[in-house]
Amino acid sequence: MKIVKVSETEIKQTPHQIDARELYNHDNAQVVHITLKPGESLKPHKTPVDVFFYVLEGSPDIFIGDKKQTVPQDHLVESPKQITHYFANNTDHLVRVLVVKAPKPVEQTKLL
Repeated sequence: MKIVKVSETEIKQTPHQIDARELYNHDNAQVVHITLKPGESLKPHKTPVDVFFYVLEGSPDIFIGDKKQTVPQDHLVESPKQITHYFANNTDHLVRVLVVKAPKPVEQTKLL
């Protein structure tokens, strides 16, 4: 059994320049824990695989295609592959989101 503690996982270097920690990385899926401080956001981008976001804490604004929704804690949002998406913390509180890509992408994510 492998147990991963988020706080002990290294912060990944990404173009988004936010706290992103890879918790799981195998051929069948990739899981990243993202923490956004107030005012932080991801850059709009597209992924070559389907992705979903599970809101662990806070209420981020999630943008998928031309739609925007403020999503509360304990909700899951699906984003199909090759659709522009990102999320932002427009609150005064921390936001934590679990990002799951399935299968693990073999192509790079494209920033827009």
